Amino acid sequence: MGDQEQAVLERVRAGGLLAPGRRTVVLMSGGRDSVCLLDFAAEVCGPGAVHALHVNYGLRDEADADQDHCAELCERLGIGFDVERAERPEDSGNLQAWARDVRYGAGARLAAATGARLAAGHTTTDQAETILYRLAVSPGRRALLGMPDEAGLLVRPLLRAGLDREDTAAWCRWRGLAWREDATNESDAFARGRVRAGLLAALRDVDPRAQDNVLRTAALLREEAEVLDVVVETALAGRDRISLEHLAELPAALARLVVRRLAEDATGALCARAPGRLADILALGGGGGALDLGDGARALVEDGVLRFGPTPPLRARP
Repeated sequence: MGDQEQAVLERVRAGGLLAPGRRTVVLMSGGRDSVCLLDFAAEVCGPGAVHALHVNYGLRDEADADQDHCAELCERLGIGFDVERAERPEDSGNLQAWARDVRYGAGARLAAATGARLAAGHTTTDQAETILYRLAVSPGRRALLGMPDEAGLLVRPLLRAGLDREDTAAWCRWRGLAWREDATNESDAFARGRVRAGLLAALRDVDPRAQDNVLRTAALLREEAEVLDVVVETALAGRDRISLEHLAELPAALARLVVRRLAEDATGALCARAPGRLADILALGGGGGALDLGDGARALVEDGVLRFGPTPPLRARP
């Protein structure tokens, strides 16, 4: 292994998300990033600790060839290999969201069953694209935070190591590892493809440092978010409710964060719309009442105290 390769491998090793003997399930599409991640996992964890999972959606003519490529590479590296076949239901909605749910669901089940962590091959390039996409479709500070490099079972070793798509391609070439190209990744039929080929490329034309600047901004905001979390916890003082009077006295930005925290704690899900209903919540006043906020959250005021709960299911008509 040359000096350049060794330096890149040490960046991944130093990230700590892959470690010798640590059981790891790698989500493997057959693309350059997942092939690169699989090889890193084999190098750092050891082949016996690594298992690969490929999801065959059967949506492209090349789907079976992609699966065969993944199987051959795993055999070459001495890594266990599983395939999940998925058939898209007619009412599945957004194609990419459905595919993501299937992939992560299957990966989480396999990781939990084997006492492993689930590794995805996202890079800093993916991070920049994600931030720009979320900023376009989802207002609010959270859109700028990007993907965490560690969340429960899920880890993103390439992201923590600061590797971009060019780095993963270089690694695969150094190691003589072939990968599969999915033409839909560059297609403008999907929003991510338009961000990749249009928006991010246009920003690089404005300034070659555009991607790095987006990533640095996100890193700073994640650090600041930790401070804001402490401020919210202080305002709530460990309680799962707050008086409307106290809420109204808080700075509006902090009050919105408190509303979001209470709503998400009560529902166990993201409640992006809840902060925008702050004025409506305060308008409930001391007389009390209930207000459905969207995203499955309901605000409840009783004796001047605000708490949250899940929105009750609609009753079937008789």
